[in-house]
Amino acid sequence: MSETISNKEIEEALALFYDGGEAPVISERQFGEHANALVALAQEAGIPVYENPELLHQLSTLNIGDNIPPELYRLVAEILAFAFYMQGKAPTGYESI
Repeated sequence: MSETISNKEIEEALALFYDGGEAPVISERQFGEHANALVALAQEAGIPVYENPELLHQLSTLNIGDNIPPELYRLVAEILAFAFYMQGKAPTGYESI
């Protein structure tokens, strides 16, 4: 997670949506200047941004509305858990170490 993504031009960005039910879903995908705008909008809204080119490459084969594949559940779950924690959304009874 980062407060700001590096100043380099972002070639591709995607957003995940997770409502606590089924697997996270690809909710947005943008390229070029639209990818830069998507990241900037997320940052302005206080949405955590995670930069991982390898994960992006694996998810880039999916379309908007597709669930992430089962082999990525654990990795994405760890990212989402950290993002929720950073936003103060830890589960009831959770104590940080």
